[in-house]
Amino acid sequence: MAKYIYPAIFTPEDEGGYSVVYPDLKGCYTCGDTLEDSLEMATDALSLMLVNLEDENKEIPIPTHIKALDLKDNEFATLVSADTEVYRKTLNNMAVKKTLSIPQYLNQAAMAAGINFSQVLQEALKEQLHLA
Repeated sequence: MAKYIYPAIFTPEDEGGYSVVYPDLKGCYTCGDTLEDSLEMATDALSLMLVNLEDENKEIPIPTHIKALDLKDNEFATLVSADTEVYRKTLNNMAVKKTLSIPQYLNQAAMAAGINFSQVLQEALKEQLHLA
């Protein structure tokens, strides 16, 4: 897990927005409706690609110097950073939907008491796993 900086090439699209590609990372590309959106998506795509490379113990390519990129007239390049440790924390905090069964009487009593099922389950799991 580390911090990385890679050059990304932004190409304006005819219908608006931008396509973004990372020349050093095969298959790493994205797009956005605005420049701001494209940059946000570029950061997300880079982070996800690098997390996957780390998880698969694959070689992380050395970034090309931004001035060495071959750009077309309408393209521009910028450096995009990724912190895979921070990105992993974001991924690990994403909610996961689980289906479970409880007796009807518990459901009725909990609903009447206004109990948040998700919160109770999270607290119970933390306690059982000694994470509380």
